[in-house]
Amino acid sequence: MFYQYVSKNKAKITLILFILLVTGIAVMRYLDSFLTTEMVPNGIVSFELAKESSVSAAMIGSWDIQAKAAAGISLGFDYLFMLFYASFLAMLVLRVNERLLSGPAGKRWNKLLISAPFIAAFFDMIENVALIRLLLGDLQQTWSLMAFYAATIKFTILFIVIVYILFGGVILIFKRKNQV
Repeated sequence: MFYQYVSKNKAKITLILFILLVTGIAVMRYLDSFLTTEMVPNGIVSFELAKESSVSAAMIGSWDIQAKAAAGISLGFDYLFMLFYASFLAMLVLRVNERLLSGPAGKRWNKLLISAPFIAAFFDMIENVALIRLLLGDLQQTWSLMAFYAATIKFTILFIVIVYILFGGVILIFKRKNQV
């Protein structure tokens, strides 16, 4: 039943997910504006990729109370944002795959590619747990490493998914032009 609803309303669902994603990006960017310092040039991304606990501690130390609150709110909001980006990317993958992949092998790839954004979100959750622990003062090296590796895996998966969507979109454009 759910799949039938999605199949009939792909354009509407994609638009709603896009609006949620853009709104989520705006919120994340706003919160990130409090986190950017000389020590943290790329805001929360710098914090995510701080592999050493001493670097994580220095970053947290460079934030005032307002920035620390913004970091905590950002990490909490990120759990909702994960749902937005994973759902939107999965919908785009679904829409590309419907036109590009067919047969049993295509169905297997379809399942893998559609699940990839949610796998990235899972690593985002692991990363957030580690970052929250750091933010709360548990500055063990384990948390910095966990955040770093989870973020690296997340960004790698998202990069692959986005490249797939872009290349798939280009292929579909050329296919459409050749049919006309």
